[in-house]
Amino acid sequence: MRVLIVGSGGREHALAWALSASPLLTKLWVAPGNPGTAQVAENVSLGAMDIQGLTLFAQGNQVDLVVPGPEGPLVAGLTDAMAAAGIRCCGPTQAAARLEGSKAFTKELCDAAGIPTARWERFDDPAAARDFIRRRGAPIVVKADGLASGKGVVVAATVEEAEAAVDLIMSAHAFGDAGNTVVIEECLQGWECSLFALCDGTDAIFLGAAQDYKRVGDGDTGPNTGGMGAISPVPGFDPAPAMDAFIRPALLEMARRGTPFRGILFAGLMVGPDGARLIEYNVRFGDPECQVLLPRLRSDLLPALLAACDGELSRFDLRWRDDAAVAVVMAARGYPGTPETGTVIDGLDDAAAVPGALVFHAGTRMEGGRVLAEGGRVLTVVGVGGGLKETRAVAYMAMKAVRWHGGFCRGDIAAT
Repeated sequence: MRVLIVGSGGREHALAWALSASPLLTKLWVAPGNPGTAQVAENVSLGAMDIQGLTLFAQGNQVDLVVPGPEGPLVAGLTDAMAAAGIRCCGPTQAAARLEGSKAFTKELCDAAGIPTARWERFDDPAAARDFIRRRGAPIVVKADGLASGKGVVVAATVEEAEAAVDLIMSAHAFGDAGNTVVIEECLQGWECSLFALCDGTDAIFLGAAQDYKRVGDGDTGPNTGGMGAISPVPGFDPAPAMDAFIRPALLEMARRGTPFRGILFAGLMVGPDGARLIEYNVRFGDPECQVLLPRLRSDLLPALLAACDGELSRFDLRWRDDAAVAVVMAARGYPGTPETGTVIDGLDDAAAVPGALVFHAGTRMEGGRVLAEGGRVLTVVGVGGGLKETRAVAYMAMKAVRWHGGFCRGDIAAT
């Protein structure tokens, strides 16, 4: 099998690492990739949003399967373009990718399918949104409707914070057209869990669960980020009822609408005293959740992705290791605002040499034989094997082997 992975982050490095071990694989490319993916695949100088370029590359190189990493290309129609070229792509069509591309669409689908979620309202006018906030009070959640790289959600503790979020998203256009519409919803209480399923339009199989650490600072303080760490499995979480409540009803409703969902469906859940409710759907692996899920997978990932494309998941199953995995994200100073770039990173080989440790690249680049920081979230250091406490110790031991004065991480991932 000749496979092309699309993307350049830690998630894509983890996908490349997992797929490179498949006995079915004959050639693996990553576009555009990073210095980490270059260790297990051939990087291609094509941007993740270059739909035409990616399609022409896949045609010219007889690619059998395209594996999208980020959501942007899916929302832009990558799967549709590949299908028109006769190439399998393990991701939803542009119409089905609206599950992530529009939070209002997701809320409407939840209402239609009876999927538990927060009470919500949609607003296209900032004055009306501010008036609603004053009437409802705080805490309250303000979300940009479109894609905002995981940063378009504000959990406001006060009315003033919520109004400022509306101004930032809708008036200041902090996230561009993604903020033309906002969804304002009640603030759910509890703890978050990320549920993943592999779907073929009709059937779905469990693809793991993880707990993400969204806030930038220890003790869940500071602004939301794309994720500062993750653990898997999630203590006390039973995936079977969650699959029945959040995955299968969504598949049925999408099929009823004539837009069947194929690919990876990620349900972000809030688990509270009255059970779980949906926060949002994503249409791809999470990052850094992917980095703790794939090291726990015993089965070969490649035939599972092919089965999803071919509508054959009803006859498929996956096996998982009981061991825990803990991921610690190392980010550049300034993140999630304006991160510092160009700082030198040493000690990566030492970190990877720690028994049970894996190092996945995200925002890095090579220059003169050195690894430099090139983004906000730069590395994901993962500990695998044993219980949660032991695995956490492995992850932080490996992280401390990384010599990078321009970076920081949270010190409390998997602490409780």
